[in-house]
Amino acid sequence: MGFGKMKRDLEAMSATTYDLVIVGGGITGASTAWDAALRGLKVALLEKDDFAHATTSGSSKLVHGGLRYLVNGEFRLVRESLRERRIWENIAPHMVHPLPFVLPTYGWGMNGPIVLGIGLALYDLLSFDRNWLSDDDKKLPGFRRISKGKALDIMPSLKREGLTGAMIYYDCQMHAPERLCLECIEGAVEFGADVANYAEVTGFTSEASLRRGVKITGVQVLDRQTGNSHTIRGQVVVNAAGPWADKTMAMVDDTPARRLIRSKGIHIITRDISGDMALAVKSEIGGHFFVIPWRGHTIIGTTDTVFEEDPDELGVTERDIENFLIVVNDGLPGLNLTRKDVLHFYAGIRPLVDTTPEPADGEEAPKDSYNASRAAEVYDHATEEAIDGLISAIGGKWTTSRHLAEQVVDLALKKLGRSAPCETHCTPVYGGEIGRLKSFAARARARYPHLAPEIVNNLVDFYGSRIDEVLATAEEKPGEREELLRRLAPETKVLCVQVVHAVRHEMALHLDDIVFRRTGLGTLGHPGVPAITRAAALMARELGWDETTLAREIAETTRLFETIGGNREG
Repeated sequence: MGFGKMKRDLEAMSATTYDLVIVGGGITGASTAWDAALRGLKVALLEKDDFAHATTSGSSKLVHGGLRYLVNGEFRLVRESLRERRIWENIAPHMVHPLPFVLPTYGWGMNGPIVLGIGLALYDLLSFDRNWLSDDDKKLPGFRRISKGKALDIMPSLKREGLTGAMIYYDCQMHAPERLCLECIEGAVEFGADVANYAEVTGFTSEASLRRGVKITGVQVLDRQTGNSHTIRGQVVVNAAGPWADKTMAMVDDTPARRLIRSKGIHIITRDISGDMALAVKSEIGGHFFVIPWRGHTIIGTTDTVFEEDPDELGVTERDIENFLIVVNDGLPGLNLTRKDVLHFYAGIRPLVDTTPEPADGEEAPKDSYNASRAAEVYDHATEEAIDGLISAIGGKWTTSRHLAEQVVDLALKKLGRSAPCETHCTPVYGGEIGRLKSFAARARARYPHLAPEIVNNLVDFYGSRIDEVLATAEEKPGEREELLRRLAPETKVLCVQVVHAVRHEMALHLDDIVFRRTGLGTLGHPGVPAITRAAALMARELGWDETTLAREIAETTRLFETIGGNREG
């Protein structure tokens, strides 16, 4: 089949009938589009903002089994997560890497070495297939116990009272979740899918069903770039709207059959404080949190509070940061982090399936997002609501998104009267055709001796096997090569060509798309005015922005580095 390119064309999409129309361009929608396209379905994907703009990019960057879900007895979820962790390592070797975790032990009770040792032995047992990988660098050792002295060497700020040592166990981390999501979308496009960002689904089209109820026939879409409306037809529609999933369901039925708990989690980014090891810490006043090394910095997260507001209004307040620092300093008393240590911050919303019983007498049970299950649900609206042609994928974790998509596509194929096996578990993502990462990176550095090794390593980290495609963008127009192969600013690893490539080939329409979701330029904090200004100028040239648009784009992107309702910058 002919390989497709990312081209945003809602006019053409409205003149096409699709097998599957997917609402939502986060990792659930992206994985579903990729899976369905690989199985030969004609796929459309619509995202109201930019791809991966919300929950998908607001995560802790972990691909993990979820050790704490063992405590809840969710063995099936843990096993599924551990299997999927291995699959992500295999299909996205440039993006998913092993990460050692230090888990301090206290006393000899529930937080002591015996109980935690049993839990970790079970964790290792459930990940019996973790080293079914050809690259030794990706293999994960079993857990081991270390002494109190060694634990304090690794993290001197640990609470010392009752400390009996620590366990070291292994999970995985993503280099850039927003790009891994984009690579699933690019993989779908390569196999014939049509996608559009800034395309908001505002309603559904339907007809009376031959059997009972209604049959969904497509969606109404507002093009947020032009203001035009379109109807896009599909035999099956998938609601993969994440925190907006219940709002999407309400477009069809005033009383959606599934309720969501929205859980807000904030993260802060600070200097490197834990070397190459992550830390799982329990605070007496605020549950557990992780201290995670990432790109030469440290992510600390996350909070877990029920979020009752509109998901579009999500942000981080100064109070959020202040409260979380109290929890962090309680869990790691020697750290003494202050607001000045916070280089960057971000928030995400976990969409969790609400399993609390319906209120019988108007008295609603309090929602508990921390203990709510992270299990996902594939919901067929035909069964309970007589709405045919609509599937909702609700809840779930980043780690298990590929498997959730597999179940969604299985159901969609059944509705279409077709069958085809899933292939995503053994197909590399769009930049994943690498083999062994270490030798691939070494060959890339040798192939581009005119670029600094740190630049090439950064390109491999973000684009994997597509590094040559990105650099080839510098050759597309005569006379651009020298300019585009320069850094955006002296202190950044991002090249000018990455910005131009994002506009021409990755559907970047706004400055924040590039700063936060295509290049990683701003995901560690503000990269400096020169880098932002240069990126904006390159976009303006590509997209024909006037001075007013250029100034607005810079202002809107700059605002994203600030707290909401506050007056200081992050």
